[in-house]
Amino acid sequence: MGDAPKTQLKWLCDRDRLSYRRFEKKFTETGVRLFGPDPSNPTCGETQFRRWTGGRLVHLPGPETCQILEAMWPGFTAEQLFGPPLDDPQAPAIDLEERVRMTARNAHDGADASAASSISDTTIDELHDQVVGLAHDYHRLSAVKAYEKADSLHEEIDRHRGRTNVPVQQQALMILHGQTAALLSVAAFDLGYFSHARTFARTASLYGESSRFAPLRAFADGTLAYIAYHTGAATEAVAKVNKALAYGGLGDIAQRRLHAIQARSYAHLGDVVSAQRAMQLSEEGNGNRLDDLHDAVGGEFGFSDERLAMSNSTTALLVGDPVQAEASARRALSLLEQRPQGDQSAHVRASAAADIAQARLLADDVDGAAEALEPVWDVPVEQRNTGIVLRAARLRRTLAQPVYHGATLPTQLREQIEEFARVSPPYRLGPPVSLLAIEG
Repeated sequence: MGDAPKTQLKWLCDRDRLSYRRFEKKFTETGVRLFGPDPSNPTCGETQFRRWTGGRLVHLPGPETCQILEAMWPGFTAEQLFGPPLDDPQAPAIDLEERVRMTARNAHDGADASAASSISDTTIDELHDQVVGLAHDYHRLSAVKAYEKADSLHEEIDRHRGRTNVPVQQQALMILHGQTAALLSVAAFDLGYFSHARTFARTASLYGESSRFAPLRAFADGTLAYIAYHTGAATEAVAKVNKALAYGGLGDIAQRRLHAIQARSYAHLGDVVSAQRAMQLSEEGNGNRLDDLHDAVGGEFGFSDERLAMSNSTTALLVGDPVQAEASARRALSLLEQRPQGDQSAHVRASAAADIAQARLLADDVDGAAEALEPVWDVPVEQRNTGIVLRAARLRRTLAQPVYHGATLPTQLREQIEEFARVSPPYRLGPPVSLLAIEG
């Protein structure tokens, strides 16, 4: 073990195993993402890196450098990064857990390395367990961390695919590959990278088609549908989700998710009757139909009762029914509270709260909207994903109507929403095209 870190930046680099070369690569890539491929982007030499991590900095670097570092570790300010490590009593346990995980994986890989044309079935079981674990942990992670974990797992599965010629193992790995691509799509969407999210979803759909695994195709096509209506292509969204609903072998949860997406797609088209019918269908099902993705894997591939209620509250707002919207959103919050604390989704809570606020604004109840928004402000910066930011943008547009001009509370709420969104990952990290969708 080396000396104790003198800065939060050094602590984070040690935690993430960032040597100078890996740090410099990530720093440069983040600069390009934020400012484009400009030769004048900030750089970081090795001597400078040692000064930054060694606590020998007198003044903060320039604002663009600080912005890059804050984008690399959302949730930390530049002052915190260059300051002493923050108190974190859980850090030793997390470090130990990571070391145990890496040791276990290395030991397993070493035992499996002797295989030439096939791999052990336990290797596939281990990869499957990791996919399931990530799917179930997704709601606890920031979108950046979820993306990084899914990307690492995607690469590991790809490495093992090149080590076996056994057809049944190839098919199993192809399905796992598709599942990680689907998780990458969700994470990219949550970060505001709509174009890349679409590419990942198409990749997942292709893996589902090649492996004859209909639930994966259905999940991917459902994702393509909601990307479509968020980017102004509601007709395409309806076509995608209707195609997914035609697949066989889907369980009730898969059908529920697809009908909820179908309802929102019709709502964006202005087809109120079809949207209401789809919402009704999303709440039906006897619970006896299961499939090997939405049920057996679950987590982010599932679609809980509270998530359904939250989704339908947003659809109700789109079709002009604020009473139904608030009732559905309140049901979502009630169902969420029945879960253990660690299983409660910040995304569902904040989205439902924002829908309640919007419904109350439509009834000109500004005080009620302000009260409903309280859970939204509690969402950590790194978990302010696209869905929440889009709902906040809708609220801001409502509060900007002439009827509210000059009024104190609407002005305060509008400014609070602007600040809430400004520091969110879709605004800080996402490309300009995603901002157009959010602002539109």
